Amino acid sequence: METVSFRHMSEGTREDYELLDRMESAFIATLPERILQALRQLEHGLSGYQVSRLTHSLQAATRAETDGADEETVLGALMHDIGDGLAPTNHAQLAAAVVRPYVRPEVTWVLEHHGVFQLYYYGHHIGADPNARDNYLGHRWFDSCAYFCEHYDQPAFDPDYPSQPLSHFEPLVRRIFSRTPFDPSVT
Repeated sequence: METVSFRHMSEGTREDYELLDRMESAFIATLPERILQALRQLEHGLSGYQVSRLTHSLQAATRAETDGADEETVLGALMHDIGDGLAPTNHAQLAAAVVRPYVRPEVTWVLEHHGVFQLYYYGHHIGADPNARDNYLGHRWFDSCAYFCEHYDQPAFDPDYPSQPLSHFEPLVRRIFSRTPFDPSVT
């Protein structure tokens, strides 16, 4: 395998960085497969619910799709808990970071804040402020996040709900994560 010639980045040549650029492009092209694998891993994640985290995610995405949500929102519903395994205390921020270059800012904001908005449904049971989401009242995407949580996330723990399988969403994952990433400085 080819490697760069430098041990310190400041010693790199044009050829070194062209090589890395080619390798990075090839690696990025495999992102949809890594995303699908990460979703499959949710099957073996956090327990205690009546459904696995994968089933929960599939159910949320199915609910969004059935509701007529656009494909970026459906993807957001599918991906919203992908951070549970690696970032259980800030999974929402991790999910938002993963999708940020590929979806519109509204979807990223919803994913980033869904954890706080979900407290509305259970915060009073664990000593958390169920109205913590009110800190975002007036934000242009407050209603989008509240809707996402009410209609897609919080009801998606039903073992009898007829969710689509992951294979149904694979083309969506491949399509969106194969896009040219948005330039974050433009938003």
